[in-house]
Amino acid sequence: MKANFSDLINTDQLVLIDFYADWCGPCKMLAPILKEVKAHMGNTVKIVKIDVDKNQTLAQKYQVRGVPTLILFKNGKQLWRQSGVLQKSGLVQVIESFQ
Repeated sequence: MKANFSDLINTDQLVLIDFYADWCGPCKMLAPILKEVKAHMGNTVKIVKIDVDKNQTLAQKYQVRGVPTLILFKNGKQLWRQSGVLQKSGLVQVIESFQ
């Protein structure tokens, strides 16, 4: 994941990374919200889920202390981050603010 992670975030498309874990209850609550956001936003944002247990080095690099943690990137730069569950409307508002 490390080699292509930088390729993934170094794009002029907005990329929302969801750092999650399979055992995390709030992560399970966030999953359908992210699907709704993707359906609403279409190709204006790419949403990628990264399992912190399988990608510990990446989670450490981005100082992910709790899950879920959402980080929004564009052109390799971190634009926004938040830990915890957001509702669809709040997440759409954040994404639209960086378009």
